[in-house]
Amino acid sequence: MTRQMPTRVAPTIEPPACRASNMTSHEILSATAATTIKPEAYTQPFLDFISKNPTVFHTVDYFSNQLSSHGFTKLSERDLWTDKLEKGGKYFYDRNGSGLIAFTIGSEYKSGNGVAIIASHIDALSARLKPISAKSTKAGYVQLGIAPYAGGLNQTWIDRDLGIGGRVLLKDEHDGKISTKLVKLDWPIARIPSLAPHFGIAAEGQANKETRMVPIVGLDNTDIDEKKVIQEEGRASVLGGAGTFVSTQPARLVKAIAGKMGIQNCKKPFYDNLNGLNADGARSASNIVNWELEVFDTQPAQLGGLDKEFIFAGRIDDKLCSFSAIEALLASPSDSSSATGGGSSDDSGIVRMVGLFDDEEVGSLLRQGARSNFLPSTIERICEAFAGDKCGANLLSKTYANSFLISADVTHAVNPNYMDVYLEDHSPRLNIGVTVAADSNAHMTTGKSTYLITYHVRLLTLIDGLSTAILQRIAEKSSSVLQVFQIRNDSRSGGTVGPMLSAMTGIRAIDAGLPQLSMHSIRATTGSLDPGLGVKLFAGFFDHFEEVDAEFI
Repeated sequence: MTRQMPTRVAPTIEPPACRASNMTSHEILSATAATTIKPEAYTQPFLDFISKNPTVFHTVDYFSNQLSSHGFTKLSERDLWTDKLEKGGKYFYDRNGSGLIAFTIGSEYKSGNGVAIIASHIDALSARLKPISAKSTKAGYVQLGIAPYAGGLNQTWIDRDLGIGGRVLLKDEHDGKISTKLVKLDWPIARIPSLAPHFGIAAEGQANKETRMVPIVGLDNTDIDEKKVIQEEGRASVLGGAGTFVSTQPARLVKAIAGKMGIQNCKKPFYDNLNGLNADGARSASNIVNWELEVFDTQPAQLGGLDKEFIFAGRIDDKLCSFSAIEALLASPSDSSSATGGGSSDDSGIVRMVGLFDDEEVGSLLRQGARSNFLPSTIERICEAFAGDKCGANLLSKTYANSFLISADVTHAVNPNYMDVYLEDHSPRLNIGVTVAADSNAHMTTGKSTYLITYHVRLLTLIDGLSTAILQRIAEKSSSVLQVFQIRNDSRSGGTVGPMLSAMTGIRAIDAGLPQLSMHSIRATTGSLDPGLGVKLFAGFFDHFEEVDAEFI
């Protein structure tokens, strides 16, 4: 019989009373800085963010604009940073337009000091257009060639309204240079139709992803309508010209994308009474030299529940923790004199950093993934900028040893319909707080036995004692609540970027993310306060890590 978990009221968000009059003014400000963050203030911004940024490219662009508007300077990997980085500065850069690292340098920073890092991933399960996405028309249906990314195109993708978005590479007609632009066709364009159960066994089980999960994007019945049969005479041979990229893509999709992007002459008809391509349109289409597009669920994120305590949205894994991490970096007070106002300077002696990686869902092995040199090279360049020619292996090792990493990835909230598949005391709830994820087989960074105080019981769990003690202390200072999750022995845990980053650098680390229901579904659920609860703890991490770390010998 399953033991009933005690009723828990969502944690209060008002700053706690200061402990005593013997606290200094700096200690009082430090103790209350993170508690001024109100989780409910981040609910609507998160809904807007996740609805408007369906692809990894849109997400990186959104965060880049957010950072720029808050005074962060964009760097380029192709430049030397030694004459660009300054103490008290705020910086960011992206790799491939699909991964991003942002950091602030304390005014008292010295090479060898630690880096407080929150790492997450911004890729999500999806389905991407194949290199040649045009397919032969079947029974009058125009279809689109797509391929699953990670666990995308599962059964939850059937009968959903799908849009198309990503990035397009354009060649300038005058100087021949190639630039990248984002595109988003966010109305329902594609749909993967289910088969009615009346057809028996063919409608049962997992549909074949190559033959039965092909979206329809339009109709073309010209093969049975003699009046509309396109005559070969006078017809342009191929859209954009033979051998061009767009000649391998559905003509009407190219037209829609060109129109959305405002390509010159795109408003002129691509087909002249279905008898041929408009010459101007063909030349404009040929300027599209390539694209990286995917299909996505167009339904916007929205609040749900009787008291609007849920968020229903796509792509929660893991734009949720990524959003909270960036917002925490922006919200983290810059110095003690502006702890409640968020000033522009930083009198700490550390670097505060957020790393958002691509390709986590497929192993992180690409250059914008967590297994690459993306994060280590960033730390090495910061160290070098303030150490001159003294930044060698000795100083880098010191930097890594003084640093700490929160691997922030979503974890499983308890599902009331499947209580039997959860461990009794490892069942995170929504709208309570960040969850420490434990795994005895090192799929997470947390691995050794220690006690973790959670909201309902003091329990012995398999997690890294030192790292957990540090995060528990930060949670106390931030008036935040930690939960814990570990999967049953007869199930297998998923993985995160934590183990690979920690193993690569030797940085102390812990896996701690926000809970959600329906992981890997096209549509998932989290709590309406969870984005803000993530901001609250993560900002507390940035605020308090330096002082908390000094408490440990």
